[in-house]
Amino acid sequence: MSTSTSTSTNDQGQDQAGFTPAPDDVVWDLPGEGPQRTALLVLPHAGGNAHAYAEWRAYLPADVRLLIGQYPGRGARFAEDLPRDIADLAGPVVAALPAGVAEDLVVLGHSMGSLVAFEVVRSLEAAGRAPRALIASACRAPFLANPCAVYPELLDDDELVAAIKERGGTDDGILDEPELREIILPSIRADFAIDDVYRCEESEARVACPVTVIGGDADPVAPAASLDRWARITDREFTSYVLPGGHFYFQRQLPEFFSVLAPVVGGHAPAPAAA
Repeated sequence: MSTSTSTSTNDQGQDQAGFTPAPDDVVWDLPGEGPQRTALLVLPHAGGNAHAYAEWRAYLPADVRLLIGQYPGRGARFAEDLPRDIADLAGPVVAALPAGVAEDLVVLGHSMGSLVAFEVVRSLEAAGRAPRALIASACRAPFLANPCAVYPELLDDDELVAAIKERGGTDDGILDEPELREIILPSIRADFAIDDVYRCEESEARVACPVTVIGGDADPVAPAASLDRWARITDREFTSYVLPGGHFYFQRQLPEFFSVLAPVVGGHAPAPAAA
C-alpha cells in the first residue's frame, strides 16, 4: 500500500473533479507498420511527458505497438487537476488502455515511471489482464523508501530548477525560459512530491510476471548496486542490466538500450533508427 493518503482517482480513471479525459489523451498510441504483434507501454519520469518518449517509435520493431502514458497537468491534460498520489498517475492509464493490448503487453517505466508501471501491472493483474512483463528503469524497488527525495515543497522555483538540471532529462532551455518554466514547474512539483513519499509495503509489493531492471553505472538517484532489489517482487524470471551513464543513461545510447529491451519486447527486425 502506498504511503500517500489521498486517493483521488477512481476505478474509471476519473480525476478529482469527476472529469474523464479522452483515452487517447491519456495513452498515446503509436503503432508501427502492419499487424501489431505486441505492445510496449511506457510510463514517463517525474516531470516527464509523452512527447519525450515519442522518438522511441523509430527504434522499435514495426510489429510492436508503442503506447505512452501522459500524466495530468501536461499536454492535452494540462487543464486537469495536478496529481496528488500514485493512483492519479496509474489509474487513468489503466482505464485508457486500448482494448486487447493486455493480451501481449510489456509495461516499462523510467525513474518514477517505474513505480507507476509497477502499480499499472498490479492493477491489470488484479483485473485478470496480466501483462507479459515489467521493465523498471533507473528506479528504487517499490518497497524501498526514496533515498534521493527532492522535497519540492521546501524549494523555490530556482532551487527546484537546479535540482531538475542536476538529474538531467529536461531541456535546460525550457527551464531557463520564464514563461515556459511557469507552465511546467507545477506538474514537476506534483510528481516529485508523489515520488518522495511513495512506498509499497513489502508484503504487497508483488507481481506475477517476469521483471527486468535497467540502470546507469553512474546514476546517483538509483545506484546500480541497488537495482537487484527488484528481484524480490516476483517469483518469475528476473534480469538486470547496467549500462554506462547517469540517471538518463539511455539518452545518448538508444540503440544499445533497445538491444537490451529486445529479448523482453521481442518482435522482428527493428526499424532504422532516426537520424
